Parts: sequence; C-alpha cells; structure tokens
Amino acid sequence: MLQAALIRCFDIVFSALAIVVLFPFMIPIMIALKLTGEHYIFYLQPRVGKGGKDFMVLKFATMLKDSPNLPGGVLTQKNDPRILPMGKFLRKTKINELPQLANIFIGQMSVVGPRPQARRHYELYSDAVKREIDKVSPGLSGIASIVFRDEEAILDRFETNRDHFHDTIIAPYKGELEVWWVQHRTLANYFKIIAMTVIVLFAPHSRLYHKWFKDLPRPPKELQEVL
Repeated sequence: MLQAALIRCFDIVFSALAIVVLFPFMIPIMIALKLTGEHYIFYLQPRVGKGGKDFMVLKFATMLKDSPNLPGGVLTQKNDPRILPMGKFLRKTKINELPQLANIFIGQMSVVGPRPQARRHYELYSDAVKREIDKVSPGLSGIASIVFRDEEAILDRFETNRDHFHDTIIAPYKGELEVWWVQHRTLANYFKIIAMTVIVLFAPHSRLYHKWFKDLPRPPKELQEVL
C-alpha cells in the first residue's frame, strides 16, 4: 500500500511538472496539427483502464479520424496511408503520447504501468492476465512498451499475417510482461523503467533492460531473434 501511495504521489508531481515545462513546446505542435491533416489536434479513444473499465485516452492526432474502421484496423504498418502528415514524426518520437500527462494527473493512468489497450486487444489476454493488470492503472510507459518499442517493425516482417502474429504471439507475451510489472511494482522498478524509457528514446536498439530486469519472462521462440 505504501509503495502504491508513493507511486501515485510521484505520478502527480511528475505529470504536473511535465505539463508546465512541456506545454510551451506543445503549442507549436498543436498549431501545426490544426493547420494540417484533418485540422484536429487531439485524438480521444476508449481504452481499458484499472478494474477493466473503459476511459478516454488522450493523444495528439497522428492518423485519420476513422482509421480504426479503415483497412488495417487498430494496427499500424510501414508507410500506413492513414497516418497524417506530422503523424510519422510524432509517433516515432512518442511526442503523440504527451497529452496523456493529463490522464496521469487526474488519476486515470500512471507514468509506469501496462499500456492501456483497445478493448479488442485487451480481450486477447487470458483471464489470469486480465485479473492481474486490472489491479493497477495503465501507464504512459512500461516494461512491455520498452520491449516492444519497435512493434510496428516486428509486425512488418509478417505482412501477410500481421493480425494473426500479433494476436497469437505478441499479445500473449505482452500479457506476461505486464503481469511481471504488477508483481514487481516497486518504487525502484518505477524509476528504473522511467530511466530505461528515456534511454531507448535516444538509443532505440538498446538491450540494457535485459541486464536491469534479469527475471523478465522469456520470450517465445518466434520473438527471440528480434527482442
């Protein structure tokens, strides 16, 4: 209980400071989004949060509004035609995730936790996995986000059966990683994952997490070469 309370305190402090510090840098992005693409700034999408309940996650707009209903569904791919002019840059740098600082501040998310999934992807998890991840708030980053930071590139290797590979190989392993976080949710790991998130932003091919988190679940053989 104390660890959870401390993590929530740091969530509030970090998100508040980040909003104040980064807001001036977000203004040009908001102006550019308003002037390009479909002329909207934010993208609201229902995601599954703590307790298995839906909430609206906030992101900068990077894709066409109706993209989930267009070919490709909720998975993006290389040179995806649904991505807006600024979308590729915002997604690659993860800047599109910054508005989620508001989700963190009001308590819908944490800085670190399982990534909030669309209901379709959440339902791919086993009941045992869902019971575990429902105990905590979803995160802006997390161990699965670090391990699968190049998920689109991984899926591009399987263009003919992307959805099948995601649903049967990637999603189950993601579930194992998210459960690992729930079972190792300490203040020390919270800060280590934040630090690792910064590292992989600047060194995307880093495998340092293997040394920092030696007891992570072993990936299935289909993923061992790419992870």
